[in-house]
Amino acid sequence: MSGFIMADDPQRNFRSAYYEKVGFRGVEEKKSLEILLKDNPLDLEKLSTFSQRFPLPSMYRIHVWKVLLGVLPPHSDSHSLVGGYRKEQYQDIVESLEVMRYINPCTPFTHIYLCMFQLESQVLPRCSETLPPNDENEDFLAIARAMEEIVDDPVDCYWLIKCFINQFHNKFGDSLPHLPKSLEHYLSQEEPRLLNHLRSIGALPQLPYSLWFKRCFAGCLPESSLQRVWDKVISGSCKILVFVALEILLSYKIMLIGNTRPEGVVKFLCNIPQENTDAIVSKAIDLWQKYCGNPNHAV
Repeated sequence: MSGFIMADDPQRNFRSAYYEKVGFRGVEEKKSLEILLKDNPLDLEKLSTFSQRFPLPSMYRIHVWKVLLGVLPPHSDSHSLVGGYRKEQYQDIVESLEVMRYINPCTPFTHIYLCMFQLESQVLPRCSETLPPNDENEDFLAIARAMEEIVDDPVDCYWLIKCFINQFHNKFGDSLPHLPKSLEHYLSQEEPRLLNHLRSIGALPQLPYSLWFKRCFAGCLPESSLQRVWDKVISGSCKILVFVALEILLSYKIMLIGNTRPEGVVKFLCNIPQENTDAIVSKAIDLWQKYCGNPNHAV
């Protein structure tokens, strides 16, 4: 199975194109993933490559995310044991926070997750300090709210949020400051007139980079579209975020060029219409593959 998605088999490509045309998109991809998930131990490299190249079927998405983020180990026969430990640890942390009176039965889950994360990271503020929410906490809560829409089980939800945020900062923390320049570069390739307009009205430095790059579009895209972007981020690419931002700008270029006030541009981009986002993500993935290649290991 080692070459299942590496080789460009024209017969396979023809079949995939045919399946897609008649509405069975991803039939072969789903079978390939099922074969991969039978490996013991699971091959993280192949799972990452699969997730980079194809959208994950919704029935397997959470399981693949848990494996790629290290919530579950590669050895499948340990999954139920490790899952039990994760649940016990979750309950222990929640009980500790209840005893210390940081949370109560009315506390929203997203705030419980934030306190848990802070306690585990040893940055939990004193209970008496009612600190104003800082940007980092707001970024955490935005990602937590989105994950809560995608994942039903609170235990899974917490571990996915924690591991997603930790992996994102560890892997891509150094890259994040460079993403706005990268966006400028690709926009100059695709639509220089729009880039010049945004620059001339002073909107370029004010674009919602935190929403796009620090929050990975949580609170910007609806979860049905967002999870397809997070497939790529979780499997190893932060560059996909640049192309989603690029495609948002391209999709609304007429409206943006017609706007001469930077605050109007920013307000619109922070609240984009929610009905067209699946098409935006699909086009963004196409652009990402056009510029970065069809990845074996995407950047």
